[in-house]
Amino acid sequence: MVNAHTTASNALWAGVPMITRPGQQFAARVGASLVQAAGVPQLVADSDAAYEALALRLATEPEQLKALQAKLHTARQSCSLFDAGRYVRNLETAFRQATDRWRAGLPPQDFAVMDHTSR
Repeated sequence: MVNAHTTASNALWAGVPMITRPGQQFAARVGASLVQAAGVPQLVADSDAAYEALALRLATEPEQLKALQAKLHTARQSCSLFDAGRYVRNLETAFRQATDRWRAGLPPQDFAVMDHTSR
């Protein structure tokens, strides 16, 4: 079982809560990463039973579903998942850091990028 990538991002952007259950491989954990980045970590189920219980709760408690939808709509304006400009600034910084190391004759090395402020 794997999770969506673009489809999940589009659903979250549209305000559609997406329940996910992470697996062992990278592709099976993407959904969990996306919902956490969107600010709704409560949509990550840690077991099949928890997944089913959460789905039933959202299906039978419309107020909870509406609250999650509202939270996702608000997140579109504030969370890093949907901040393309911030992503590009951070990626450009990473490219500069890697290029600076190369120009200095240094070997490749892991490094962290200081996150640029949101919007």
